[in-house]
Amino acid sequence: AECPLFSENWDGELRRNEPLAPLTTLRVGGPAAVAARPSTLAQLASLLALLDWLGCPRRVLGRGSNLLVADEGYAGVAIILGQRLGRITRVPVAPEPAGREAADRVLVRVEAGCSLAALLAWALKRGLGGLEFLAGIPGSIGGAVMMNAGAWGESLGERVHALEVVSGGRVRVINRSALEFSYRLVQGLAADEVVGAAILALVAREPATIQALVRQRHEQRRAAQPRGVASAGSFFKNPPGDYAGRLIEQAGLKGVRVGGAQVSRKHANFLINSQGARAADLLALMKLVQEQVLARFGVRLEPEVHLLGFERE
Repeated sequence: AECPLFSENWDGELRRNEPLAPLTTLRVGGPAAVAARPSTLAQLASLLALLDWLGCPRRVLGRGSNLLVADEGYAGVAIILGQRLGRITRVPVAPEPAGREAADRVLVRVEAGCSLAALLAWALKRGLGGLEFLAGIPGSIGGAVMMNAGAWGESLGERVHALEVVSGGRVRVINRSALEFSYRLVQGLAADEVVGAAILALVAREPATIQALVRQRHEQRRAAQPRGVASAGSFFKNPPGDYAGRLIEQAGLKGVRVGGAQVSRKHANFLINSQGARAADLLALMKLVQEQVLARFGVRLEPEVHLLGFERE
């Protein structure tokens, strides 16, 4: 359903027919009917309440690093959480019970639009470690929480102390004990709730140590992953006990193309926009990979990348 004009009821930034391709790392897709950019959690809460009342379809976008937008675009409201909703602040930690050593934990509140790169730089400057495994992941903290972003055997869920989530006009805090993190998933949020901020537990660490770890993670990514091409990172989730990239490679699909979309020759779980691909090319390539891997190994690969605007098909 198209969204009625609602700008007179909301004081945030609104744009019509906002191109989404430049806002995604795959660089494909059409425009959103409306793009809204809240700059506070209160503004986000009032926006969600308004869209619920109007019955408007909506989708929250962070850095667009795990998103494939249809060529026709998206007929709803794209809620874009960017650096204007990206503040980082320290949170006072309650004193430890008497007799226990004070932990060197530092709680940090990060708004959902903050990029992982900006958060890492902030933490490095203050000698706060524990997030080095995120180095090189192009997402925002909101998306990283929703996907339980992880690498090198660590994941963000291990660092989450609490979440501030927003829905229909209100903000609530969910403590870690009420959340369940698993591979590329967090449970404990209602379907209509949006992560507005995360309270993360970091540890005091020498900046030089943090820097060395970050550098090492960047180098590992550079060695293993295609560079200088538009991609969404790993396209498929790893099936239990195996790697999507291994299955795709064993199925002989490295380098296979559909239109301008290609299975990377460097890492088979990367579908890249190699030559002006359209979203339809990437979708067709995704289906081709799924069919071939299923036929060869009996494993159905699930995309890690979210699809937007394909509901009309």
